[in-house]
Amino acid sequence: MLWVIEMSFAQENCHGTRQNLTQKIISVHLVEGKMVPGEEIAIKIDQTLTQDATGTMAYLEFEAIGIPRVKTELSVSYVDHNTLQTGFENADDHKFLQSAAAKFGVYFSRAGNGICHQVHLERFGVPGKTLLGADSHTPTAGGLGMLAIGAGGLDVAMAMAGHPFYLNMPKVVNVRLHGKLPPWVSAKEIILEVLRRLTVKGGVGKVMEYSGDGIKHLSVPERATITNMGAELGATASLFPSDEATKKFLEAQGRGKDFIPLAADPGAGYDEIIDVDLGALEPLIALPPSPDNVVRVADAAGRKVDQVFIGSCTNSSYVDLVKVAQILKGKTIAPHVSLVIAPGSRQVFYMLAKDGALADLVAAGARILECACGPCVGVGQAPPSGGVSLRTSNRNFEGRSGTKDARVYLVSVETAAASALSGFITDPRTLGEAFTVEMPEKFAVDDRMIIKPPEDGSKVEITRGPNIKPLPRTGPLPAEIKGRVLLKAGDNITTDHIMPAGAKILPLRSNIPAIAEHCFAPVDPAFPERAKKAGGGFVVGGANYGQGSSREHAALAPLYLGVKAVIAKSFARIHRQNLINFGILPLTFVNEEDYDAINGPGAVAGVDGEAGAGEGAGGRESVRKGDGAGEGDELVIENVHEGLLNDRLEIKNLTTGRTFPVKHNLSSRQKEIILAGGLLNYARK
Repeated sequence: MLWVIEMSFAQENCHGTRQNLTQKIISVHLVEGKMVPGEEIAIKIDQTLTQDATGTMAYLEFEAIGIPRVKTELSVSYVDHNTLQTGFENADDHKFLQSAAAKFGVYFSRAGNGICHQVHLERFGVPGKTLLGADSHTPTAGGLGMLAIGAGGLDVAMAMAGHPFYLNMPKVVNVRLHGKLPPWVSAKEIILEVLRRLTVKGGVGKVMEYSGDGIKHLSVPERATITNMGAELGATASLFPSDEATKKFLEAQGRGKDFIPLAADPGAGYDEIIDVDLGALEPLIALPPSPDNVVRVADAAGRKVDQVFIGSCTNSSYVDLVKVAQILKGKTIAPHVSLVIAPGSRQVFYMLAKDGALADLVAAGARILECACGPCVGVGQAPPSGGVSLRTSNRNFEGRSGTKDARVYLVSVETAAASALSGFITDPRTLGEAFTVEMPEKFAVDDRMIIKPPEDGSKVEITRGPNIKPLPRTGPLPAEIKGRVLLKAGDNITTDHIMPAGAKILPLRSNIPAIAEHCFAPVDPAFPERAKKAGGGFVVGGANYGQGSSREHAALAPLYLGVKAVIAKSFARIHRQNLINFGILPLTFVNEEDYDAINGPGAVAGVDGEAGAGEGAGGRESVRKGDGAGEGDELVIENVHEGLLNDRLEIKNLTTGRTFPVKHNLSSRQKEIILAGGLLNYARK
């Protein structure tokens, strides 16, 4: 199969067109449409991944499609999010996932084997292939030269059933890296610099493709740090070429046979070009509460730190943690600091233990967590009230850590380790002469915690605990949509605002009626009761509504509560598609002043999206909690079917008497999905 893909790439070059790397991979996998930016296309998916916070719904959805076995080249089910078992719920979900994997022909990575993106990079990623994952950080695999895209669970279930994945052809941005990073500056600084320039909305509808003489100095784990946080840009995917560094990594993993060289053609065109002088970078830090609120560490230095978390799918590789061990060796963390470290995979954990680095970490006072997402998704190690937490993870949204008023900063492992020692935000350059940690020539390969599915799963019985509830049923789109504005939100509302994670709520991911009780809890705890009392209605949002996680529960819970449409200034890609998949109409304002004219109860301001702002007054943190008081305007959309088909929709505000136009920007296929009441209904037809 690898030979066929390589030949396909070569034939494409023979046609005389100079293609960038994104175009090369898409052209080989193109099933429908033309590669014109903004037009809907469909691509064949080679591999899929799910994790346990999204996987239960994905496999319930796959089961509902009615296909007995997955039709992808490879599908993997990981357990890495819900590993804190304070009740039966998570353990039951894991049994369900393991039995479903065996029945449907999916590899199963057991709890403790590691974070899905780290393990997939190590054991399954292949250059030139497509990967669709039910997790927004699936683009991590772009560090290997894969076109890896995050999506909702239903889209992944459809891909497992053999259907292509539909998306708008993205623009391609060439990020050219020049030179070499200075001492104490890492790959984390590269992506923080791109976020500083572009903001969390700057990558929407785009693939970030990296090139330049600087990439030869970056290993695959370093490249994966950059592609991982492309999700914070809102990018569809991020890509590095497959070159000697890729070959070295795959050979070190015992997978040299998976390597193919793959790069953009010389002179290939791009929609945008960004140049980054690596030599000019210095240690950077993202201030709360947004990953693009980036300043120099030197400008934030001196603030007292309560907690340091090193890990997550962004910075938990072997090389990352060996760096930390070398910084901490022979020293002790500050008395008032809690340092927690989560290795990204069992492979990383084992190698740290074998070479003695683990002992150095423990001796310095670090608390070692299991190989899982943990604190990144608010599962354990919540900071103290009002505490300052430095984290090497990828998101610092308000409340995501598990403590609502905690202040979370995003940093490199070097800055994290230096700050853990001093007890204050510290520029790692103050540590003296830098050292170099090379990627090992051979990784310790042990796949015993990955269970291969049986050849025939027809006799496997799926185990279902009492917390696993059926999928919510939806009917066709009604001819008229009428209801109250249940909530009005500002810019950059995240899926953490809509459907929070954390140790208390994540165990309910397979129980939509129960998890719906927490919908919009971080900003308006009264929302679920108000929605039920009103019999559903509308949600109004600002720009970039639904940024962040791929969690389709941010669509499923509002659906369960009767939300019929969301009207926003603009949507994040994955969340918009999740709304469509479950039959909720996503609409955008034609005129932004119409947003201002709508009244909603407990109006919520989102997160200020201006890059480079400071923290606090005048900065980014502008979320106001809704009090649930008052009643929202009553809206109606008449003749919805006709309006959809004719691309002319108007909303009447029955409270104010105002009428205003809205856009849907749906493709012909998406219109059919909405009219059918969601993707499952459409697929059954």
